[in-house]
Amino acid sequence: MPAYGIVGAQWGDEGKGKVVDFLAEEADVVVRYSGGSNAGHTVINEKGEFALHLIPSGIFRPHVDAVIGPGVVLDPVVLLGELESLNERGVDTSRLFISDHTHIVMPYHIMLDQLEEQARGNNAIGTTGRGIGPTYVDKVARTGIRLGDLLDETYLASRLENVVAQKNRLLTRVFDADPIDFDALLAQVRSWGNALRPYVASVEHRILDRLARGARVVLEGAQGAMLDLDHGTYPYVTSSSVSIGGACTGLGISPREIVGIIGVFKAYSTRVGAGPMTTELDDEVGHDIRERAWEYGTTTGRPRRVGWFDGLAARYSATINGFTSAVLTRLDVLDGIDPVKICTAYEADGKRIHRFPSEPGLLERATPIWEEMPGWSAPTAGITDISQLPPEASAYVRRIEDVIGCPIDLISTGPRRDESIVVRPIILR
Repeated sequence: MPAYGIVGAQWGDEGKGKVVDFLAEEADVVVRYSGGSNAGHTVINEKGEFALHLIPSGIFRPHVDAVIGPGVVLDPVVLLGELESLNERGVDTSRLFISDHTHIVMPYHIMLDQLEEQARGNNAIGTTGRGIGPTYVDKVARTGIRLGDLLDETYLASRLENVVAQKNRLLTRVFDADPIDFDALLAQVRSWGNALRPYVASVEHRILDRLARGARVVLEGAQGAMLDLDHGTYPYVTSSSVSIGGACTGLGISPREIVGIIGVFKAYSTRVGAGPMTTELDDEVGHDIRERAWEYGTTTGRPRRVGWFDGLAARYSATINGFTSAVLTRLDVLDGIDPVKICTAYEADGKRIHRFPSEPGLLERATPIWEEMPGWSAPTAGITDISQLPPEASAYVRRIEDVIGCPIDLISTGPRRDESIVVRPIILR
């Protein structure tokens, strides 16, 4: 009954899509457990390049069940667009299953997300404006609409009527915006229900049954642990539990089912949106890394903030998730850069800090303490054998391994499946 968590270990965009796709070769089920269409996973395979926002990255393996769990918030417009795109390119989507408990991102959620972000002005969080936060707010407030509701038209109409009346008071009286037309929205939502009906299932029971029969289940996270609602750099975080604990609450499985937790780290740091980023590079090196790696958001297209590897944040992430294994991606981006740096401590208020701080405001005042290491001139792109790595690159990997306190078992040297170094096999037993 093994389940394996794949968790972004930094601020997201670490390359989880490739890692999930790579490991899905040995999996029976791949389950997305949190977040919404504010996440973007890129997968490159023999059919081309794909950007997924909701559908699990295991969809490209014909033997794998791809599951969207109840911890996800679902934008039907985005999902139906992904399904159409995948089908047009010859990808079989018949093994996609969506929990009937998954909450739906409604048009008023998107409107409110954008209006609220505008109202914050200089204090804007940097949301994607896709309605994710307001959908989770309604979930907690018990006014959310779930996918299963869309399949019962009488029940749907009675629930939606009260919610729309509430949202229209908020839209018109607080934001001076146009109200939602109830009849038009009801017709739209009913059409979503009819289109998604073939994919709806009680996935919690399905997953537990598969685990009981010994199936190998990969739990696909979204965003990164430093954006976790409880453990990230609050308030500059996402709206869900993206760390490994979210896999249990977002799927309804016991922690005892999870036998491996794999953290995905970039060889440097990136972040989208506002919030503290101690190792940020606002110079030519940062610009060079951004352009080399094309660090622009899969979901928003916004340029990502770039920095050197933050060892304190990485070690904190490894601790709260209990990583049993790590994957290092984008090592090839650092080819030819000399020196390379790792942040191994912060300095703030005249003190040196060796643990990721939790005190309010301290992270904003912190400056990085660097450990410089020699760069390497020989290319690492496409290397598949650890013995082929330049000595300086090997030393950099080993130092990161020491800093995070977790073995690096897989190194990605490019975006394709085969552009990977298997240091130690990650076996889904």
